[in-house]
Amino acid sequence: MSEPLNQRPTRIVVDLDAVGGNLRAIRQRVGVPVMAIVKANAYGHGLVPVARHLVAQGAEQLGVAFVEEGEALRRAGITAPILVLGGILGRQVASLLRNDLEITVSSLDKLRQVEAAAEALGRKAVIHLKVDTGMERIGVHSYSCGPLIEAALASRWCQIKGIYSHLACADDPASPMTALQLERFSEACAHFDRLGAPMPIRHLANSGGVLHFPDTWLDMVRPGIILYGVLPDPDAHRTVELRPALSLISQVVYFKVVRAGHPVGYGATWAPPAGTRVVTVPIGYGDGYPRALSNNGEVLIRGRRRPIVGRLCMDQFMVDLGPDGTAYVEDDVVLIGSQGEETIRVEDVARRAGTIAYEILTRLNERVPREYPGVSQPG
Repeated sequence: MSEPLNQRPTRIVVDLDAVGGNLRAIRQRVGVPVMAIVKANAYGHGLVPVARHLVAQGAEQLGVAFVEEGEALRRAGITAPILVLGGILGRQVASLLRNDLEITVSSLDKLRQVEAAAEALGRKAVIHLKVDTGMERIGVHSYSCGPLIEAALASRWCQIKGIYSHLACADDPASPMTALQLERFSEACAHFDRLGAPMPIRHLANSGGVLHFPDTWLDMVRPGIILYGVLPDPDAHRTVELRPALSLISQVVYFKVVRAGHPVGYGATWAPPAGTRVVTVPIGYGDGYPRALSNNGEVLIRGRRRPIVGRLCMDQFMVDLGPDGTAYVEDDVVLIGSQGEETIRVEDVARRAGTIAYEILTRLNERVPREYPGVSQPG
């Protein structure tokens, strides 16, 4: 009998039906095309399988951070439009063009680099102009974007497909910053009307914008974390019905009885006040599971919440079952997800670890295999 392709008891299980359902709910709310953001390994869910599913479910466009992510999607046979959102260097432009990737142009200097590479290759570049309306990250300032827009319109080698900015505070429905950014963005876009040029696709709304600010939806929206069923902020309003798509599951690999006062783990930071039962789980910070959960996190075993005790190790951690708790080797341990009547959400893990849900998801690295139930070859 052949060995299974993966024997590691720790795995990420991704519910692609949930991802597709979240996309449909977003589309129903906004009524405009969706650029599905799949950067950072689709927020830890798996770049290629998720992107392929989102395109099949009707996402009009994909967004990635780096040229390498776009190249990986093209190698996988994905032909949908892909915008590389991040800042670029001149040496990257040829690869962007050869892979038919849409390019973020954030300054006159970047425009000239794209034009030169496009002319050398004899193919037009599809570009999106990036306007900075308040992030001070990349993009030409909204108050000085006129020369870039004029030069891009005059370019023989660049086709302006879109113009966009990024919202800094849309996760907070009460923040006045979003209205200010929308005003600045509208003033930038008005250059096209003044020049008598057709308006490109305007896209501004991220996940927070989708949830809270209908005025930012414009011609296209760019949801990220809400595609995966996770709110961008604990105080965000649940205006879209979302279903979490990711579960993180391991198994018990060891069981022992620990005597009272005998410390557990590195640094001897925890010892039971009375005899107890402790199990070991084979996942650690080397997989991206936060070390900040040492003596702080919880997992589900046999449908009950159990505390992580001692310091989280690179590859393992220990869980206290209590003096009467029961578990056996190979029992499932749920770190994110549901078991019985209990659920641990990504947001719960982030709160205990003192960080944000984005970081929890994107830190889960390739050492943890991903499974896609119902998909024979996720690719």
